Amino acid sequence: MVSFKAAYFYFLAVKIILIRFLKNIYFSTNYYNKSLKTKLPEQLYFYPNPFLLSSFINQKIFTFKLSKINIDTFWCVFESQKEEEDLNSFFWLNLINRKNDGLIIQRIITIWIKNNIKYKKKTWDNLSISKRVLAWILNADIILNNADRNFKQIFFNSIIMQINHLKKNLNYENDPVKKIEIISVIILSGLVFKEYNSNFETGIKVLKNTTEDFFDNDGCPINRNIYDLVQCSKFLVLIKECCRDAQEYIPDYLDDLVDKLIDCLHSLKTPTNNNPLFNGASEFKIDGYLEYLSGLEYKSKNIINKINDVYIVRGKKNLLFLDLGSPPKKKYSKNYQSGPLSFEYFIDNNKIITNCGFGNKISKKAELISRLTSAQSTLCLNDSSVVKFERNNLINDAFGVAITSTFKVFDVNIDDTDNFVTLSAKHNAYKNNFNCIHHRIIKIDKINNNLFGEDNLISVNENNKPLNIYSIRFHLYPGVSAVQTMGKNSILIQVEKNKSLIFTASGGDLTLEKSIFLGRNQIINNFCITISGSLNNNEDKNITWELKRNN
Repeated sequence: MVSFKAAYFYFLAVKIILIRFLKNIYFSTNYYNKSLKTKLPEQLYFYPNPFLLSSFINQKIFTFKLSKINIDTFWCVFESQKEEEDLNSFFWLNLINRKNDGLIIQRIITIWIKNNIKYKKKTWDNLSISKRVLAWILNADIILNNADRNFKQIFFNSIIMQINHLKKNLNYENDPVKKIEIISVIILSGLVFKEYNSNFETGIKVLKNTTEDFFDNDGCPINRNIYDLVQCSKFLVLIKECCRDAQEYIPDYLDDLVDKLIDCLHSLKTPTNNNPLFNGASEFKIDGYLEYLSGLEYKSKNIINKINDVYIVRGKKNLLFLDLGSPPKKKYSKNYQSGPLSFEYFIDNNKIITNCGFGNKISKKAELISRLTSAQSTLCLNDSSVVKFERNNLINDAFGVAITSTFKVFDVNIDDTDNFVTLSAKHNAYKNNFNCIHHRIIKIDKINNNLFGEDNLISVNENNKPLNIYSIRFHLYPGVSAVQTMGKNSILIQVEKNKSLIFTASGGDLTLEKSIFLGRNQIINNFCITISGSLNNNEDKNITWELKRNN
């Protein structure tokens, strides 16, 4: 039965890839190109605020002075593929002096349109078009400065053709985050061009269906990816602001969802202004984005304590993020990291315990490593991960990397008293292969700002199984130094010059190991505290640990 299912997905993958190949050929034909040409708009109904694009742009992305460039070679010579992608996105328009004469920009765009009037895979993929059209519309004030009628017609025609391509292929996009981006650009085209108001009406309806399927009642993506929460919020805020500027109605569902997203974003803020690293997230500075939202007068109405089943406990001087969620459904699992009951911990504005982060922007190997349970601050049995991932390259190319097994997190408990906050939960990911349930209890001392933990490995049947080796890892944040004491029974963690913590444990061997951190889109060396030992057949095991101030 399993082999039949595998064969089914393999042949389905072949079908999908074949269809993509044939579509690329069809898109390159004159017939398809003519089908994209529809009514030409006369003008923009309004000019959106270019400030709305600033949340998408890394200020270091691209810098140049228009007066010093060679327009004739602008689209011919690139220092890297990244530079070529940045240029084709046109986000650099937000970084130039807005007093520049539009004629230079018009010549650059005219050459681009001439070179890309027909479909090209490199420049006409859905996300490239979304970024480019977004940049063109939001910077239309400088692009159309002193523009003649001929340029306006060429410019508007290119926008409409690219939007029509997005509309024709929208239903083939399975990634909800990418789909929200595409829909947002389609909606924007309906706002700025009166002749295409139907794009607004249709886009608003499709956006409603997409967001209802992708967000839970708290405004969190069901794929449990914090980075996607941020990305989606940028497009939804942009559409809401453009609706307001165009004096168009703002749907109630959009208004409500944006409010929930703002609450989630403020709740994610940490003392270091970097997001926690769970389920596909790399580090980014969230304070700049919150400042951007503040400039648009968006404020949090409610700080929440649970985002994507990541529970948040705030003390006076410490902060804990604990993942108490089961894996998402297979179709939403491409960025899932196998870290049930993993946690991150901050004290005195310093991050101490971390997960390793997602290495997808480093290499395929780094991405694979970052998916493993051993890359998270949690329990690992026999150096295995709690879920298996699809390894067939053809299937991954068709569907994206996804989990092929799952498990449940259950018995979630939260107890908040005057002196302590205690969180506990169990998961059954190791039940089938190792006859073991993992039960983790973490307790925060509100008075002394100490952290206590207990990991129970519970035997669930009497079947004879091989000896299990357990490792409980606590990855230290890069820059946090540590040394094992002479007695081997504790780890001294140096946070600052005159500030240190002591980590102690019982129930296993305590060691300090070298590790790697992948959360900054590069490989960085760090340390990892490990509690390890063996688990005999039918044996329950109790491991306790503490992280205290070193007075």
